[in-house]
Amino acid sequence: MIFIDNEGQTNPKLNLALEEYALRHFDTSTDYLLFYINEPSIIIGRNQNTLEEINQEYIEANNIHVVRRISGGGAVYHDLGNLNFSFITNHDGKSISNFKKFTAPVIKVLNDMGVAAELKGRNDILVDEKKISGTAQFSTGKRMISHGTLLFDTDMSEVAKALQVKMSKIQSKGHKSVRSRVANISEFLKTPISMADFKKQLLIGLYEASEPFETYKLTEEEWKAVYDLKAEKYDLWDWNFGRSPKFNIERNKRFPIGEIDLRIFVEKGHISDFKVFGDFFGRQPVSSLEAMLIGVPYDKNEISKALKEVSIENYFGTIEKSDFIDLVYGDD
Repeated sequence: MIFIDNEGQTNPKLNLALEEYALRHFDTSTDYLLFYINEPSIIIGRNQNTLEEINQEYIEANNIHVVRRISGGGAVYHDLGNLNFSFITNHDGKSISNFKKFTAPVIKVLNDMGVAAELKGRNDILVDEKKISGTAQFSTGKRMISHGTLLFDTDMSEVAKALQVKMSKIQSKGHKSVRSRVANISEFLKTPISMADFKKQLLIGLYEASEPFETYKLTEEEWKAVYDLKAEKYDLWDWNFGRSPKFNIERNKRFPIGEIDLRIFVEKGHISDFKVFGDFFGRQPVSSLEAMLIGVPYDKNEISKALKEVSIENYFGTIEKSDFIDLVYGDD
């Protein structure tokens, strides 16, 4: 595994562009590790409705970046006290949705530092039932990213202010507030250390079995390509916010795999627009599923026929097709 040096960049749009560029263009015979720290920002999951996840007035007043990532999952708040890690590896067909495989080495390092971290739920690392890290994945088919956050010394007061957390998410987890569920790693360390020292210890721990490790610095041409990707994608309103669909039917349910939020527009009995939002993880983009239902009569049997040959699990994870169809067209 080779460590990618991001040269201290803290712009979240640039860091996400670097991560995607490495995924799509770096040597496929090699595994890579990338660390990055972002300025105050909200990082939106690939399938989320941005405007419903953020406190727009607050983020504008405080110049907080809003950037969509290419992986699924929920919205997270980043600042200079949050360390992000990203493993870029080959996709072997078994690793996608296997969060344990990629969080295990991080958890081991934290344990060695005296932090009693463990993986719980879908994709969270917890200490004393408090979340210190969330992870997500994305696959191109051949290569994949498994990345996550590590709350080291983040400003927790900003999390609730910047994010609009849905009541369904809070109620489903049995908590009254997000603040009570998250904590900084620094709170659990017996001896205080700086972010730089934490980053160094984590890096050494991750490479414990193969030191010394190689550090890769991008060429000028590669940095130019990263900046181009930032300009062509991550700087764009269309990517970060996307369209707010016109709809006359809204269907929403939280499953064990995450929330699925449907916005459907029906004209003259047929589906003319169909949009899927949520914090789920899937192997395939939901845009292809959305397209399958355009023009289909808004009727349960017709919807079932349109999805007959479709593997719903590819889009959402472990969920029964009948449960998804009931969400599209069923009892409230």
